[in-house]
Amino acid sequence: MTGASRIPCGSSGLPASGASVTSSNGDEAKRALRATLKAARREIGLEKRVQWDAHIGAQVVAWWRRRQPSVLGVYWPVHGEPDLRAAYSELVQAGAQLALPVVVSRDAPLAFAAWTPGDPMVTDGMGVQVPGDLHFVERPPAMLVPCLGFNADGYRLGYGGGFYDRTLAAQPRPATLGIAYACQQALFAHAAHDVPLDVIVTEISQVR
Repeated sequence: MTGASRIPCGSSGLPASGASVTSSNGDEAKRALRATLKAARREIGLEKRVQWDAHIGAQVVAWWRRRQPSVLGVYWPVHGEPDLRAAYSELVQAGAQLALPVVVSRDAPLAFAAWTPGDPMVTDGMGVQVPGDLHFVERPPAMLVPCLGFNADGYRLGYGGGFYDRTLAAQPRPATLGIAYACQQALFAHAAHDVPLDVIVTEISQVR
């Protein structure tokens, strides 16, 4: 996979132009693109991040109110991912049932555990917060999928573990909302096993 980050964030939290990542080697290109996208996300200022997270969260809540899936898979933010915990609390107040992903094996799909904001949390072996008391549920029919990067065709670039690819591979496909900042859109080719997301939600998107 080769590509170039199209609109990396500047230190002000606004898009800045000029950065690119190219390579003739797919693995090297992936590593370079991931590093560029991580750096761009780190540069987003706190004020912008709070504003953008609120807008993304509002879009997620509005989508849930229209669709109202029986369970919504959410995520605990790591590495500068959009923090939607305020939206999660609003969703629960509106009657949503939430579940957090849990890594059970490095080569297995994600499992999901029922979760409500305020439940005791522990840190798993990968450094991610998970419910302290695991009550596993079936794979949710709808889920939020954090993206390190995404392209115009709705394909996601993650951290390389393949957990979401394996989770989304089984039928029936859940409804998927990719969560990212707009500056994480990039040019890259997808692999044969990659699964496109239904929609990417950013701070500038309006989800139908």
